[in-house]
Amino acid sequence: MTDIAAHSEADVVEAVRAAREWKSPLNIVGARTKRAFGRAVAGWGTVLDLSGLSGVVAYEPEELILTVRPGTKVAEIETLLAAKNQRLGFDPADWGPLFGASAGAGTIGGAIAADVAGSGAVRHGRVRDHLLGFHAVNGLGEAYKAGGRVVKNVTGFDLPKLMCGSFGTLGPLTEVTLRIFPKPPLSATLAVRDIVAQEGLALLRRVWSSPLDATGLAYIPASVAFAGLESGAALIRLDGAREPLREKVAALRALLCASDMREIEEGDALFRKLGDGAPFFGNAFDVWRVAVPPASTAGCAAEIASPFWYADWAGGMLWVGSDPQDAEAPAKLRAIAMRAGGHATLMRASEDSRAQIPIFQPEPPERAALTRAVKAAFDPLGLFNPGRMFEGV
Repeated sequence: MTDIAAHSEADVVEAVRAAREWKSPLNIVGARTKRAFGRAVAGWGTVLDLSGLSGVVAYEPEELILTVRPGTKVAEIETLLAAKNQRLGFDPADWGPLFGASAGAGTIGGAIAADVAGSGAVRHGRVRDHLLGFHAVNGLGEAYKAGGRVVKNVTGFDLPKLMCGSFGTLGPLTEVTLRIFPKPPLSATLAVRDIVAQEGLALLRRVWSSPLDATGLAYIPASVAFAGLESGAALIRLDGAREPLREKVAALRALLCASDMREIEEGDALFRKLGDGAPFFGNAFDVWRVAVPPASTAGCAAEIASPFWYADWAGGMLWVGSDPQDAEAPAKLRAIAMRAGGHATLMRASEDSRAQIPIFQPEPPERAALTRAVKAAFDPLGLFNPGRMFEGV
């Protein structure tokens, strides 16, 4: 088989059926901005390029529903929604530059496949909370659909959630329906400066558990010194119309009794950069994302002892840099995450490292068996991105 550029669902069906006939794996790609994320796998066979399967199928602003094809660029979707004062609730990050790709090139299919959620996920949830339905093609070469156009529409298996973060291993998407949100009229980002990690993270948890509905909660330690914040800073973003936002800011000041809390300009851009992993652009660290319960974040960060890290999602997501030459770092980092009830994902590393270090937290036997069973149900011949996440899957 030769490489295939799909422009319709029929093209995808034809490609999968041909792959079955030739027993040739399909390397499913879009804009290829995240090809350096995931296991380094050689010999994938035929490339199935979905970047041409793009465009808006239906947009219903009054119903807060958007249906698009997977090759549609996230930047184009955000521009479309902004014209109606709307947005994607999971605040999709742009990880392309983290892996050396161009900014603004990522597709919505890639965002779903890699579970790409930014700082706003602390309020509105991740991709899995916003994908209402999809069309796809299974390993038998059959087009099918799952989910629908409303939030509560599932009586059986919730397949949209299963697709999020599956890295194309369950098959190519051909259409996706997303829940969208009104764009807030105003936002304010406040920084509590000169605060150490334990105190700053505790402060973020207080805001997170309050009724203020913060849409950004991050901590940047002094060692990172990003965006002019050189002394350790807890960042809080609040949204709303002018008067409600003013009341929220006053309530925040009363809640924290912080003497050095200042509003900073370009707060939305700052949170976007943190979600993108921008503090790591251009440095030599391997990059990890460590998901832990927020109450454990300060202890985990101290135990990991990385010289370069920061926390997002009220501490629920640690971005950690490790020395590529430290062979013991991956096992140590994962052990710390597991003791806290979390897990660690290797985001960025050399191809040699990605061939040797598990990208995703190794699964216990029972869960690994379930993963293989799910893969077999969608893709019995193992055609779709084999080995992209785990060896043999």
